[in-house]
Amino acid sequence: MDTIYKEILRLHETGQTGALCTIVHSQGSAPRHTGSKMLVYPDGRITGSVGGGEIESRVIQEALQAISDGKTRMLKYSLVDPKRGDVGICGGQVEVFVEPITPRPLLVVVGGGHVGKAVAHLAKWLGFRVAVSDDRAEFCNSEAVPDADEFYNVPLEELPKHINITPNTYLVLTTRGLMVDVPGLPALLDTPAAYIGVIGSKRRWIFARKKIIESGIPEEKLAKVYSPIGLDINAETPEEIAVSIMAEVIMRRNGGTGKSLKM
Repeated sequence: MDTIYKEILRLHETGQTGALCTIVHSQGSAPRHTGSKMLVYPDGRITGSVGGGEIESRVIQEALQAISDGKTRMLKYSLVDPKRGDVGICGGQVEVFVEPITPRPLLVVVGGGHVGKAVAHLAKWLGFRVAVSDDRAEFCNSEAVPDADEFYNVPLEELPKHINITPNTYLVLTTRGLMVDVPGLPALLDTPAAYIGVIGSKRRWIFARKKIIESGIPEEKLAKVYSPIGLDINAETPEEIAVSIMAEVIMRRNGGTGKSLKM
C-alpha cells in the first residue's frame, strides 16, 4: 500500500497520469477484500492488485478509459456464472471505484521578459505547474522568473525534445518577435498541447502565419493557434496582459465562453 501512495505522489510531482482502482465493497467469496488497491499506468502496467484474472483485466481496461476521459467509474462485478458474463465463479460480488489521477496542468511560458514573468507569477498562483523556456540564459533562471518550477534554456524549435507536451499542457509564447515565432512554432503544431497562444498584434500574426505557411506548413495546422493572445480587456501593463492571457487559458481549460456573465 505504501508503494502505491508513493507512486501516486511521484505521478503528481512529475506531471504524469494514472488511475487508482480501489475495492470499495466485497461480498461473499471474492479474490481480494475491501480496501485493496491497484494503480494503473497509461501503458497498462500496474502496481498492486484487485484480484487478478478476468476481473483485473476488465478493471485495467476501464482504468485506461478513465485516464483518457478523466472521469471516475464505479464498477460492479459478480463472480457467479461466467456463462452469463460474470468475471469468475467464486460466488461473491465486488465493487471497484476507479479514480483518474490528473496532475496539475503544466503551463509553459516561452519568453522570460516582462510579460512572461507576469504570466508565470499568475499561473503559479492559479495552481499551474510552470515552466519557462528562453534561448537567452539571462531570462531563463530562478532569479529572472522566480515563480517558475522548471527552466529550459533552449531554442523554441527544440522545446518538444525537452518537455513532454501532453493534452494537459498549455503553451504561452510571450516571445520577442518573429525571429523566434516563425522558425520555432511549427515544432509545436503536431503536439497534443491543449492550448498554443502567441503574443503580438494582428499584423504580427498575419505576417508570421504567412511566413510559416510559405515554409511548407499546412494552413489548417495553424488553426489551433490563439493569436493575438488573450481576451479583450484593453490590457496595457504586463500584469494586465497576464490576466488577459490566463483568462483565455482558463476559458479553454474549463470550456467557458469568455462572455460577460451579465450578458
